[in-house]
Amino acid sequence: MSAVLTITRLSKTYPGGARALRGVDLTVPNGLFGLLGPNGAGKSTLMRILATLQEPDSGSVRLGDIDVLHDKDAVRQTLGYLPQEFGVYPKSRAEELLDHFAILKGLAGKGERRDTVEALLRRTNLWDVRRQRLGGFSGGMKQRFGVAVALLGNPKLLIVDEPTAGLDPAERLRFLNLLSELGENSVVILSTHIVEDVSELCSRMAIIDAGEILLEAEPLRAVADLAGHIWRKTIDKAELPGLERTHRVISTKLLAGRTVAHVYHPEAPGAGFEPAVPDLEDVYFSTMAGHVGRRQIQAL
Repeated sequence: MSAVLTITRLSKTYPGGARALRGVDLTVPNGLFGLLGPNGAGKSTLMRILATLQEPDSGSVRLGDIDVLHDKDAVRQTLGYLPQEFGVYPKSRAEELLDHFAILKGLAGKGERRDTVEALLRRTNLWDVRRQRLGGFSGGMKQRFGVAVALLGNPKLLIVDEPTAGLDPAERLRFLNLLSELGENSVVILSTHIVEDVSELCSRMAIIDAGEILLEAEPLRAVADLAGHIWRKTIDKAELPGLERTHRVISTKLLAGRTVAHVYHPEAPGAGFEPAVPDLEDVYFSTMAGHVGRRQIQAL
């Protein structure tokens, strides 16, 4: 089965009129795909639809030969899903609970199930704590246990929603390394608002806001296409309103008590500015500000 996920004109409006998705089109190949956007952009709605937990109003989704919207049983047989928040039984031990989930996944043979559970606990670096109760796990350990559950059945589509929120730097690094390994053999969709997660992991990405795909591209190509268009200026905080009136400021950050402003402009915007080496954060903020879009950075 082809691993390509094809999303066509997908729309969803909630009761009350809130439009979560507005004709979303995406093609997601094998590997890690970053879905980047602010909270409320529509990421979780899209993830729930792909995970067969929610129905869209219109559109279509195909995973290879499978019609995701109309053949949910087939999708669930090859789906792994790690939602943003998930519960565990705090008094259960990791090995026991994963074995229970394996039974629910259809692994009936005791020997096969034992081998699968061991392999997944080792792959997620939880084998040494397999007999510890989940209530004593750190946030990163719980996330890795969630991945172990999601990997039952060798899914061809793995969806992870805001997986690194709240993790300390060491746990975040372990988790991202694990996702990178998983992307070698499956379609892995990483939904996040953290730009660094996408820049460090994903070979392709999309930026979504207000239910619309604003940009679909390769991160490295998107960054390269901004070369010569991002400028920075260090100013006092009181000068910022004036700068925003005269220039297209895309982001600001404090540095040693002063404000460093990044400005989008196709050429030098004036005295006091210096060229900035663009990064994916500049791509994100330029796109959100409407200066960079699908027509300016073409999907490759």
